[in-house]
Amino acid sequence: MSQRVVVASLVGAVALGGVAAGGIASATASSEPTVENATARYQAPAGGGGAEVTFTAEVSDDSGVRDLKVLAWPKSSHLDPKAGELEKAESATCEKTGEETSRCTYTLKAGADEAAGLPRGPWKVSVLAKGEDGDTTFVPDAATFTVPR
Repeated sequence: MSQRVVVASLVGAVALGGVAAGGIASATASSEPTVENATARYQAPAGGGGAEVTFTAEVSDDSGVRDLKVLAWPKSSHLDPKAGELEKAESATCEKTGEETSRCTYTLKAGADEAAGLPRGPWKVSVLAKGEDGDTTFVPDAATFTVPR
């Protein structure tokens, strides 16, 4: 066997080994959760009833979705929530729509008196998505809605 054939065979074996190792590494690497198609809707009080804010989003993670924390806040407050602060926020209800994806819904109800006292104008919704593997994604501006004047 010539020296060129041996060198070419070794180079080929090393290249194949590198591709195989890269494939194994990328197959086991986890990704952070994603939050998509997020929407928020404000329902004004009617007939003496209260108001309601509904937030929905599609959340995905390669390990599955564990939780989605949600915080709605008036833009006029100049609040600047951080990921750690959302750990104590309320959770959305998440229903699996696939192996890695869930549709999460959060509803906040305010009585008539509470609704009358809500700051008027634009509001923001911040979320913290958690995967089953512990990975998290913080989205400070997941959606917006307006409380009418």
